[in-house]
Amino acid sequence: MKHQTMMRLNKFLAHAGIASRRKCDDLILEGHVTVNGELVNQVGVVIDESKDKVTFKGQPVTLQEHFVYVLLNKPRGTVTTASDEFDRATVVDLIEVPERIYPVGRLDYETSGVLLLTNDGDLTHKLLHPNYKVEKVYHALIDRVIRPIDLHRFRTGIELDGVKTQPCQVREMQIKDNSSFLEIILKEGRNRQIRRMLEVLGYKVEKLERISFAGIRAGRLQPGEWRYLTPYEEDRLKEGVDYGDSGQ
Repeated sequence: MKHQTMMRLNKFLAHAGIASRRKCDDLILEGHVTVNGELVNQVGVVIDESKDKVTFKGQPVTLQEHFVYVLLNKPRGTVTTASDEFDRATVVDLIEVPERIYPVGRLDYETSGVLLLTNDGDLTHKLLHPNYKVEKVYHALIDRVIRPIDLHRFRTGIELDGVKTQPCQVREMQIKDNSSFLEIILKEGRNRQIRRMLEVLGYKVEKLERISFAGIRAGRLQPGEWRYLTPYEEDRLKEGVDYGDSGQ
């Protein structure tokens, strides 16, 4: 069977370890990508990976032949990007690997916990795609004791930007100094979702930590520490999203 060499440009860039597909679309629109010397400023372009010459910020782009998968226990006060225009510390600054890697999704500046980084664009795309409903577990300390009716609202959905969130699991694990310590399990990943849901209900988040992503936990990693995923963990991630299927 003849190898299929046609590929969307954003997928090619993601497979080359530049960023996630969604972020690659932004980079294309910002004018950072050329194909055969011509600037590309629209999404949806299809290229022939075996013939077309692609550059990103003036540097040639080639497909990754070796994928790496890294788990970071993200500390508070770091940015979940590969670079930051305000020169703040980023999660990539904390990791020393020869490959160009990028974060799988985001944790906001003040949120800590489990963050995956990789150069595998296809796996990243599937882990973030809503169809796969990848489970994310958070622990949140809020400024007062939560009302039972608000726990119910979490479980039935809360309106953000005119769209109701998917139902999520939530339980009050403990009351500390008249403040609730919650465990929240999401299967979607909107921007600052937990903080915004709690704000809608009138609560302030004092501390937020992601405990698990797709079943992967930080274990003994201290904030700022990282390690490669084990082969078992890699297989678990890929099996959870039917890795290898062409998908979306």
